Amino acid sequence: MTPRKATAPAHVVFIGAGPGDPDLLTVAATRHLAEADAVVVDRPRRDDVLARWAKDDVEVVDATDGDHDAQLTVAARAKLLVKTAKTHPEGVVVRLMDGDPAVFNGMAEEALALAKAGIPFDVVPGVTSASAVPTYAGVPLTTASTAAVQVVAGDDVAGVEGAASKDVTVVLLGDAATLTAGVERLLAAGRPGSTPVAVTERGTTTSQSTRTTTLEDASPVVAETEVPAVVVVGQSVDLREKLSWFETKPLFGWRVLVPRTKQQSGTMTTRLAAHGATSEVVPTISVEPPRTPQQMERAVKGLVTGRYEWVGFTSVNAVRAVRERFEELGLDARAFSGLKIAAVGGVTAQALAEWGLVPDLVPSGEQSARGLLEEWPPYDSMLDPIDRVFLPRADIATDTLVAGLQEMGWEVDDVTAYRTVRAAPPPAPVRDAIKGGAFDAVVFTSSSTVRNLVGIAGKPHANTVVACIGPATAKTAEEHGLRVDVLAPEASAVSVVDALADHARGLVLEAAASGEEWTRPSLRRKSTTRRRAR
Repeated sequence: MTPRKATAPAHVVFIGAGPGDPDLLTVAATRHLAEADAVVVDRPRRDDVLARWAKDDVEVVDATDGDHDAQLTVAARAKLLVKTAKTHPEGVVVRLMDGDPAVFNGMAEEALALAKAGIPFDVVPGVTSASAVPTYAGVPLTTASTAAVQVVAGDDVAGVEGAASKDVTVVLLGDAATLTAGVERLLAAGRPGSTPVAVTERGTTTSQSTRTTTLEDASPVVAETEVPAVVVVGQSVDLREKLSWFETKPLFGWRVLVPRTKQQSGTMTTRLAAHGATSEVVPTISVEPPRTPQQMERAVKGLVTGRYEWVGFTSVNAVRAVRERFEELGLDARAFSGLKIAAVGGVTAQALAEWGLVPDLVPSGEQSARGLLEEWPPYDSMLDPIDRVFLPRADIATDTLVAGLQEMGWEVDDVTAYRTVRAAPPPAPVRDAIKGGAFDAVVFTSSSTVRNLVGIAGKPHANTVVACIGPATAKTAEEHGLRVDVLAPEASAVSVVDALADHARGLVLEAAASGEEWTRPSLRRKSTTRRRAR
């Protein structure tokens, strides 16, 4: 009789999600999240982390009381974690905790329950809010004159009273009531009332807010604090005016509308976050397969049999469409051997590189159909054994590239690789925000995004800064009655966001030069009509 093979239990990994900024996860944390079969989460859920790093089909196990407002008891969470591990034999279960799992999270009790059940586990330390939030607020915890730090969480009365020395920086963690009691106990324990205090809400996120006060005036300020919050008491708070680096980013606090699909918006939203902005993606188009796939299938077969000299990719969607068709037919990148490949710009070239293909031609100037034509070599019967070009494109693509190539002597197979369909209108609150000026800026990356956004949601408010990726997009925006404030020097997501950041810096300088107090565009409601750009 063949002995039954023992089933190994799941492997549990405790991971620190950091205090809020998803970029603060460690490399090890992202690796384990990508492998996870299940993730046990509590408050806050950190859906941003799961969306960015976990598998689409990962099981999310809720460790709150059911309404996502309060955690279960430590014992109940430990029991739930053990149960989850047992229901995923030989799998990977991630226990996602805010900040660092070993700091004020109850990890020890949950790990002891796993050890008792014979379930192996690892721990990936995370960035704790006790140090990260003050750093993001521009408040160093230690200086040449302050070498001691006391972190006090919850109702640790002895911890607060033991940190009365003026040479100790005190970091308070907890809810508003606990934080208020903490500053009051510090004052009662003899800490000078003039000691500077920094109160930071939603630390390390693009909605971070920091207020400074003194210990004697801190109670009413702290009592109004929204959780999560961190309070720092100490002389190093005075350095914030010179060391504030996060809240002084050019787009800090800006709410930016990105009318793109989620699949295409990653680079842009990451760049916006790097400049301090919060982005909101509103899809204006839906990419769908062509109605009749036969034309695309014939073109791909012709590519394999040597029908073409060149293949020209004018978008990431075109790369994706051809790649998907290749996979359906059992082909891979080796089928491009001997072919010349053109890409309209750097983003499209990057999509090709991810497929293992290096384009022979990428415009060095304007990254558009016009820029591609300027550098595309004319057909030469002596040098080019084949005179045909394969262009997989959208159904609504313009004829500029095809006409230009034909004028240079090339035969062109202009093939519909995908269709672009106008997306459904966004929810009413989003439409109201667009028309009412709740967005500080909108970034358009193509003429179709302009037309479709106006069609499904209406025109952006007059105070909303309009940024366009290129001249053609800007022209379409102007034709729809929008004033174009920002034009990218290069046709790329990074370039247009950087140009928007430069524009924001200029607005701040203009306000300072005129002696006015700077306010974000969404906070101004003076103008209700948008001027046309000259």
